[in-house]
Amino acid sequence: MDRLWAPWRMAYILQASGEAGAQECIFCRFPAEGTARFAENLILCSTKAAFVIMNRFPYGSGHIMVVPRRHGADLLSLPSDEYQATCELLRQAQHIVCRELHAHGANLGMNLGRVAGAGIDQHLHFHIVPRWNGDTNFMPVVGDVKVISEHLQATFDKLRPAFAPLDQPD
Repeated sequence: MDRLWAPWRMAYILQASGEAGAQECIFCRFPAEGTARFAENLILCSTKAAFVIMNRFPYGSGHIMVVPRRHGADLLSLPSDEYQATCELLRQAQHIVCRELHAHGANLGMNLGRVAGAGIDQHLHFHIVPRWNGDTNFMPVVGDVKVISEHLQATFDKLRPAFAPLDQPD
């Protein structure tokens, strides 16, 4: 039997099962910790209304999320101006990630509720997953495994300088 080691997944498994301790909202805590912890928290930029963060448990290389700063799970609970600012950041983030990673396209989406696949279902967030011609392979079908072709820190180091001009101090 072949084994594919992915020990970093245990943090996600424990969090999802509730064994990792009290469930706090990382989408509230991480931006509040400030720019000094952006690299550690994988935050690419932060505005007054929203921020861009890399997914620590990505669907594919370069997977990022755009998250409104206001905590809530219901789209209608987000005031119109904050929704518009978040969507503008989504638009800019998609352009930046595809340009900087030379992606040929992207998947954009939002999982509303645990049943819809939201890993963090109490705080709205958009997903951006860059895609490349030829980036599909047999691993998901044969091995039920996704291959991430670049280390998260290397991708962060590529993307952070391109996102930095969007930062707005609190």
